[in-house]
Amino acid sequence: MKKSIFLASLTLLLLPILGMAQSALSGTWKIKLDNAEFAKKPDVYLLQNGTYECKTCAPPIRVKADGQDHNVTGHPYFDSMSVKVVDDHSVEQTNKKNGKVVVTSKTTVSADGNTSSFEFSDSSATDKDPVTGKGEQTRVSKGPAGSHAISGSWRTTKLENMSDNGLLITYKVDGDELSMATPTGQSYTAKLDGTDAPIKGDPGTTSVSVKRISDSVVEETDKRNGKVIGVYKMTVAPDGKTLTIDVDDKLHGTTSKFTAEKQ
Repeated sequence: MKKSIFLASLTLLLLPILGMAQSALSGTWKIKLDNAEFAKKPDVYLLQNGTYECKTCAPPIRVKADGQDHNVTGHPYFDSMSVKVVDDHSVEQTNKKNGKVVVTSKTTVSADGNTSSFEFSDSSATDKDPVTGKGEQTRVSKGPAGSHAISGSWRTTKLENMSDNGLLITYKVDGDELSMATPTGQSYTAKLDGTDAPIKGDPGTTSVSVKRISDSVVEETDKRNGKVIGVYKMTVAPDGKTLTIDVDDKLHGTTSKFTAEKQ
């Protein structure tokens, strides 16, 4: 009799813990930028003889740098780009889709040429308010002689002042399903067994699959027309307050890591 009471009491004590473990990912999280580990592989640009190239874009981009709109193909988030040379150290870029501005950015290289700062407004994956922010890059290598200061290889070292709609993400675990939603309009509901499911609100991702690795670890795989473009491993800390996101960007061949705090 005493043993039965003990086991019943233990079960009652464990139920909340088991429930918490099963839904450790559930809740709204905000990505931190102060300790982000950005990709080591640099971005490569060339601006020379009136032509701008993004060599590490997927696929690469090459347009005239005359401030006019030029068609680009293979990019689901935009279909035209204009590049305007402001001066020897500054460049402005505007991306459009179906004639509508979806991205604006300005990049300015420091006087010594070793760092660049950029600011952006991006609504390419949302019909809501754009994501805005600022950042910095550090030069890895110089561009060819006579090219614009933006030319060369650059590694992102800082992102800051980003609007909350680009940092918040909400997950909900319900039995064997995981739902995700963001303020910018992306969402999905998928089985936690690796089965493909549609994703809404993201023109660059057509399906997603999620797999429960353990009570605190979930792996998400994003696809575009059947091809894997990114893998995200999300690990909830034992205290349930911190989420680590390991990003394997298959399109660009880079890895990065972010942490998020539960709100």
